[in-house]
Amino acid sequence: MKLTDIDKNFRSLVPDDQGFVYRNVLDGIFSLEGLAWRHCNKEPYYRLPERLTEHDVNKGALELAHNTAGACVRFITNSTEIILKADIGWDLGVRHNVGRRGFDCYFRKDGLLRFHRLVRPEPQDDSVKGTCAQNPSGELREWWINLPLYGGVTKLEIGLKADAELLPPPPHKIGKPILFYGSSITQGGCACRPGNAYTSMLCRTVDAEQINLGFSGCGKGEIAVAEAIAELDLAAFVMDYDHNAPSAEHLEATHSRFFRAVREKHPELPIIMISRPDFYASEPSIVSRREIIRKTYTDALASGDKNVYFIDGETLWGTEMRDCCTFDGCHPNDLGFYRMYENILPTLKQALNIK
Repeated sequence: MKLTDIDKNFRSLVPDDQGFVYRNVLDGIFSLEGLAWRHCNKEPYYRLPERLTEHDVNKGALELAHNTAGACVRFITNSTEIILKADIGWDLGVRHNVGRRGFDCYFRKDGLLRFHRLVRPEPQDDSVKGTCAQNPSGELREWWINLPLYGGVTKLEIGLKADAELLPPPPHKIGKPILFYGSSITQGGCACRPGNAYTSMLCRTVDAEQINLGFSGCGKGEIAVAEAIAELDLAAFVMDYDHNAPSAEHLEATHSRFFRAVREKHPELPIIMISRPDFYASEPSIVSRREIIRKTYTDALASGDKNVYFIDGETLWGTEMRDCCTFDGCHPNDLGFYRMYENILPTLKQALNIK
């Protein structure tokens, strides 16, 4: 396989005493994904446009934008070992430590992405260095490394054996990103590791870049966020902020407006609206929230919109042993996220016209 100029430059670097050469993932051939505004931000790992201030978006969302939920590094190499070296910042101290500060690694085999290994820092450390992959056969493989859900990355380097090839990843099957906007559930709390968030499962399955704009407790539907989303060229947009609207009145005041701000710029974009999965029919406010979201959907249908979808959150955890789906009665655990993935996937495939 012919080497690119970037790969030749990589090989010209001096290896360390273990025979590894390190490159910053911002340089060269690695594909750093899920950070929609990184090329116009001074801080490349920030998930919102840096021009947004507290006049536009609540302070909590601006702080949580430093977390790297949804970000991913992709590349191809035949290195027999891959070392990850990262500096971690913006640690929220949440309880699910691997999802909070861990990196998990996948490789493609027989057309499928398979979990391989995770790397995480010690609880009090602000940096991590460790083997994230081993490939004794030395065959060329495509690798995906997911960045932390609830920690921020300030620097990330990948170390490969000095004699290894480094190649760009193949294009995604879905040529544009899928963007998710919402709450802590959207951000991935409380998945045990980044790849187990429902958003990550969906994007791995359909093979698409993920843009995760989940902000724990702070996805409040501000119009400035909708306008920022409307700047992007997307394959699909998933609205999932029911949980973070402070009241049903707030949700009613923002939900349709948020949807319309994106729809006006993108008349054909598939938009999926989701209500909260921890649904209890005995709580009137939860029921009313669902109906507010459903009304945005039915009003769009009535206006002739053919690219809008609604998923009733009550269906997301199924009917059997729903109490096993959460960490705390609200946030999904890995089972809860899997069931969300399983029940959202058919609608996403329909929206993307995947047979």
